[in-house]
Order: sequence, then structure tokens, then C-alpha cells
Amino acid sequence: MGIKPVLLFTDLLVFTLIACAVFFAIQARKHAPSREAWKRVGRQPVAMASAAILSVFALIGFMDSLHYRLQLPPEQGGSAEVREIRPVYSSEVLSALDALLMPLRVQMEKTYSTPFARESFQRETVERPDGGQARIYPRLVYGARHLDEGESAMPDIARRLAWTPLQALAVTGVLLCVLAVGVVRSQGVGLAVAMRRILTGHTELVWRPVLIMGFLVALLLAAGVALAPHYHVLGTDKVGQDVLYLSLKSIRTGLVIGTLTTLIMLPFAVSLGIAAGYLGGWVDDAIQYLYTVLNSIPWVLLVAASVLMMQVMIDTHPQWFDTDAERADARLLALCAILGITSWTGLCRLLRGETLKLRELDYVQAARAFGASTVQILRRHILPNVMHIVLITVALEFSSLVLAEAVLSYVGIGVDPSTFSFGSMINAAREELAREPVVWWSLASSFGFMLTLVLAANLLADAVRDAFDPRRQLR
Repeated sequence: MGIKPVLLFTDLLVFTLIACAVFFAIQARKHAPSREAWKRVGRQPVAMASAAILSVFALIGFMDSLHYRLQLPPEQGGSAEVREIRPVYSSEVLSALDALLMPLRVQMEKTYSTPFARESFQRETVERPDGGQARIYPRLVYGARHLDEGESAMPDIARRLAWTPLQALAVTGVLLCVLAVGVVRSQGVGLAVAMRRILTGHTELVWRPVLIMGFLVALLLAAGVALAPHYHVLGTDKVGQDVLYLSLKSIRTGLVIGTLTTLIMLPFAVSLGIAAGYLGGWVDDAIQYLYTVLNSIPWVLLVAASVLMMQVMIDTHPQWFDTDAERADARLLALCAILGITSWTGLCRLLRGETLKLRELDYVQAARAFGASTVQILRRHILPNVMHIVLITVALEFSSLVLAEAVLSYVGIGVDPSTFSFGSMINAAREELAREPVVWWSLASSFGFMLTLVLAANLLADAVRDAFDPRRQLR
């Protein structure tokens, strides 16, 4: 069966972001001060562990950005020749992650089921052989269907998990060999010596936290591969979808909103903040007036009004989009743009204050006295000395924007309902928290994944701040 690659707007931006990150890494490696600063980040165990976690999330998001449409089979009745000439593709847009998680995507139940359950969470009325009716918990269609009636699931789960530690150790061993090869090339030692240095922490960068996190991730992955095809590991939601599948699909939305919104916000914040602080005068007054007015408008109302206007425009022009996925992607991109345009004021204020101080320092005054232009002073003396503020704010804004999407989707003004997101999961689970017994697993799953993502980003941001803040290096 053929496939047709699909490139959504956010996919293009994600690939551009990856290319920019690679280019930035190459440039930072050539620039000695930046290289030393990133080495200081790499010497912190918490930072390396957080970077490893974020790398896993980024890999999942990248796989979910490789979209395609499947070719439909030829119709019955002799139209195969027409289909061979002009193939017809499904309107459903899938991703590489969907292909990898195919069993989780297609194994849908009727309604809620608890993690590792073999029966539905809700009773149903069935006909008994004697003609009467009974209220029972029916067996799930896919969850634990391989178990016989009355057979306990715990021995089967334990048997399937028996080999997962060894599989995780094997993956960690491969990762250790890859890291050791890198140490061999950089330090010119033997492979055994390189492995020993990595395990004892006597390398330029601390790799032991990466190995530990690699083992834990491999252990979870091996457990998922062993159990997910046979059980609903995190249960199912109201319409019977696997919660683990929903959580993994929501990662891309969080990453897209956190990264793309930050990139949209940066040009406004950096250019206006530095200009206001260095130029002063009417430029400073105009920029202050602009972000003061924006801060005076309730943020939620401003975002809600903007999102609703974009939604009306998208809904009234269906001819712009060939598939529902493209329409949902356009709304996601519009949400990123709106959040970026309305969230630059905080960083702008910080950069203005820092620039006001920097422009009075001796080396800036000397550059001005020697006839350096304003653009040269801003590029060579001001911008490099405020980058630590930009970096730490970018990391913190990423975390806050991921949480903001959850809040906006919770109140119904976030992403498209067909888009997987943590906020949509929380919004779908809120009505079930008041029932007895409580449907807790959907909320707990989205909370756990979102907490891991945001916590790793915050911990890495702290390490970046410590490494790039010049004032901390003087203490």
C-alpha cells in the first residue's frame, strides 16, 4: 500500500527548528566562550539527566511530525486500472508515531476501563440464558482478552516483565559503547579506559546520569512493548481510546507550543527591549507604552478573543484545507502566534532594564567614543551580555507555555478538539472527577507526562542560567 507524504505548517517549522538547533550547536562549538559555558552545563548531573529526558520527548515529537496519508485500495467492480493511474489517498493524516503505536490506536473499547483491567469500568445490562436481565461488568474487547475467565492478570504481567531489566541493560550497554567511542576519539584512550572513565565520572562531561536515565527509559520502553499490545496500561478514556496513546500523542503539541511560541516571541522581546534600553528617549517611551498597554489587558481575555477570531476565520474558509488535520494544524499554528505576540512583554522589560545598565559601562562608552556605530555596539557589546537572560527566559517560557496550553484547552479556547494535547485530556477528565468511583487515570497520566516535561525543562534552565550568567562566574 502506497503512502503520500504530508507536510503540515507546524512540521515545516519543527524541521526548521531542528536545523537551527544543529547550526547553533556547530557555531557554539566553534566559539570558545560558548563552548566552555555549555561544558559547565554538561558537568552538572541534574542538567545532563534533564537533557536526556528532553531528548526522549523531542524524539517522540519528531516522529509524530512525520506525517503521511495511506493509499486507499481499489474499488470493486473493475476500477482497479483507474486507481493504478490516479491513486486515491485517505483523508486521515497519520504519523510515524501512529504507525509505531498502531495496536494502541486501533484497539478501542466502548468506554472507560482502569489500568490493566480486563472488565469495563461501567456496568451494562445483558440478557441471561433464562430470559432475565443482569447488570454486569462486561469483558473488554482487547484488554486482557488473552486471559481465560477467572485467570489472574498478575502472573501474566510478571512473566512478561521478567526479561525487561535485561533488555534495558542491553540498551544501556549499547549507549555506553556509543559514548565510549566518543570519549576515545576526544581523549585518545582505549575503549576499556573510556568506559571506566564514564562509569566513574572522570570525563569532561558527566555521562553517568545519561546512562541512568537511559536505563530507566529503556526499562519503561521494554515494559510498554511487553504489556501495551495485551493490556491498556494506563486505562481508556470515555470513548475507549487508550490513555497511553493519547499521552504520547500529546507530547508533540506541548513541544510545538513551547518552542514555536518562544521563537515567535523572541524577535519582539529582544529587539524592542534592547532598543528601549539603549536608545532611550521617545523610542523608550513608545515601547514602554506599548507593553504597558498589553499588560493592562487581561491575558486570558486577549488570547481568548484572538483565538475565537482565528477560529471563525478558519471555519468560514474550509476550502483552504484538504483534510481535518490541516485545519487543526492551522489552528495550532494560530494559537502559537497569538501566544507569542502576547507574551513578549516580560522578557522585553527585563532586557530593557539590563541594557540601561550596560550602556553606562566603560567598554560601551569607549566603543561609542571610538566611533562604533549603534548596530555594532548592540551586536558586539549589548546582545552577548544579555544572552544569559534570554536563555533562561526561553527555558522558563517554554515551561509556562506548556502549562498555558493546558489551561486554555481546559477552558475550551486552546487547540482544536481533534488535536491531542494534555489540556484536552484534562478537560475531558474534569467532569469525571465528581463521580464515584473517581475516573483518575486520564488526569493522572496527563499530569505525569506534563510534570516530567516541565520539570526537566526547568532543571535544565537552572543549569543554563548558572553557566551563562557572567555575574555567577565571578562569585
